[in-house]
Amino acid sequence: MNKFQVIFLPSGRRGEILEGKSVLEASRELGVGIESLCGGKRICGKCKVKWVQGDLSPFTQDEEKFITESERTEGYRLACATQILENAQIFVPEESRTQEQVVRKEASERSIELKPAVVPRFVELSPPSLHDPLGDFDRLQKTLSEKHNLPKLRMDYPALQKLSQVLRQGEWKATVATWKDQEILDVKPNRTDDLYGIAIDVGTTTVAGYLCDLGTGELVATQSMMNPQVVYGEDVMSRITYTVTHPDGLEKVHQSIIDALNQLIGAVVQRSGLTPENILELTIVGNTAMHHLFLKIDPRYLAVSPFIPVVHRSMDIKARDLGLKVHPSANVHVLPVEAGFVGADNVGVLIAEEPYRQDAMVLIIDIGTNGELVVGNRKRLLSSSCATGPALEGAHIKFGMRAAPGAIERVRIDPDTLEVNFKTIGEKNWKSEAKSASAIGICGSGIIDVVAELFRNKIILLSGRFNEGVPSPRLRISDQGSEFVVAWRDETSIGKDITITQHDIRNVQLAKAALYTGAKLMMEKLGIEKLNKVILAGAFGTYINTEAAMILGMFPDCDLRNVYAVGNAAGDGARIALLNRDKRVEADEIARKVEYIELTIEKDFQKEFIDALSFPHAKDPFPHLRGLLKE
Repeated sequence: MNKFQVIFLPSGRRGEILEGKSVLEASRELGVGIESLCGGKRICGKCKVKWVQGDLSPFTQDEEKFITESERTEGYRLACATQILENAQIFVPEESRTQEQVVRKEASERSIELKPAVVPRFVELSPPSLHDPLGDFDRLQKTLSEKHNLPKLRMDYPALQKLSQVLRQGEWKATVATWKDQEILDVKPNRTDDLYGIAIDVGTTTVAGYLCDLGTGELVATQSMMNPQVVYGEDVMSRITYTVTHPDGLEKVHQSIIDALNQLIGAVVQRSGLTPENILELTIVGNTAMHHLFLKIDPRYLAVSPFIPVVHRSMDIKARDLGLKVHPSANVHVLPVEAGFVGADNVGVLIAEEPYRQDAMVLIIDIGTNGELVVGNRKRLLSSSCATGPALEGAHIKFGMRAAPGAIERVRIDPDTLEVNFKTIGEKNWKSEAKSASAIGICGSGIIDVVAELFRNKIILLSGRFNEGVPSPRLRISDQGSEFVVAWRDETSIGKDITITQHDIRNVQLAKAALYTGAKLMMEKLGIEKLNKVILAGAFGTYINTEAAMILGMFPDCDLRNVYAVGNAAGDGARIALLNRDKRVEADEIARKVEYIELTIEKDFQKEFIDALSFPHAKDPFPHLRGLLKE
């Protein structure tokens, strides 16, 4: 098969690409970052590129949905739908370039009872002699039994290999790292408490690691990064599809996260003056698809009814078996999953927030690329999952993007003039206070802000339709329908106005209605009509305006004083499990205790969903919004 020279501009990256490969595939091979929120399924329209030179495949019907006539005239194409047919030069416009995402998964301050699985045991052994020729391991085992009441400990092979040298180097004094009073992971000469672990939240979009001192419980350092699996699809279904449709798909997707974790671990330990070999245990959380892909377990049956995972319970695996570059004997504890679409990350949230110990009726919403909900208290807990993240994180929104420098993250509309003020990531000041603005798109928190502000100021109606009677030059009709200008062309760096379209608002309605419907149906099953508190978990939930979220109707009415964000509670749960082995038992118990509800088969789902499309809702009252909205 022929190969052609492909050059990407403005980066200048170039290389030979097989004939017939898509521009998106070529970009991946050459390391050129092109946004593809749908993973190349031709449904998001984010991968627009501009033809400069060479022959490409004919324009397709898929491209007609996203590329206007004027853009087509200028040479714009979708990278996922366009094949390489000869030598080509392709320009990637700024709005299509993968931006370095701002990863916001800081650890919360939590009081954690310290009871780690890996514990140091100091021993002094009597040296062997002709009268006492007991073997080194048997001698160590005998001492541990006598001094620490630890009979019949097994020893991991790498620790056994170095045992004789370590004991003699320390003159028969050593520190033994034991795991759950069952296994010896490491032996070091003399006395040391230098033991570390790392808790990792493998999110669909981002990965966060929390390095902890197992002796003191201190959080030593954190490290976050993008999940490199995004090149195989923005959502879990896209990634599962990739593993099924490509012979080496599972291997590629699995290895990409292992490589990323090794990179993350290397960075966080180096910054702390340690080495990867200092890490003796890891705890891992993630949704069920991320769980399977991390463990290299075929995820295909998660995508088809009845959406069954391969394993529910927690697992302990040697890090070396997964290819993780830490101590060769390190243990990896993977928290349990609840169901096909509610995973170990939600279990992490549960052991962090402990709604099963509360009398108050709590709704917990973890808004990530997938939305997961828990409702209940100590008497009964229900959980469910719904597809919300792609729209609220920028997918299916015309100028939507991830949280990266230049993204509009906050929006305010003046109620008298309807003029827009906004703030972008990376800028300290709002546009009105800055000398210039250079927005490139709108991220999730900005999308929620702007739609709430449009409704608050009656620019959109209860139904979500634009109010055509509003006298503002910002409200206009384009060739794709009604839209509202958030940032004028001279306030952006992409050479065009940034707008919110009628189609964008519809996608926000679909996402928020899914969340509301999930909460409402679970409340009905519990026989309750109101919530005592709403907890927003996840990095995304931390940065959305709670008032704006309730104006949209993302969750049922609640006293806004009792609506709050708790940060990356899934990551906190992983850290709690790392530092307290008893919480692992609790995690297994609660994962089986929570009742999972498959929302789409509930008989009232469609009716409730339609009512929830309105802002904030077609029928349900919101007394706590009085005074926040125009009459």
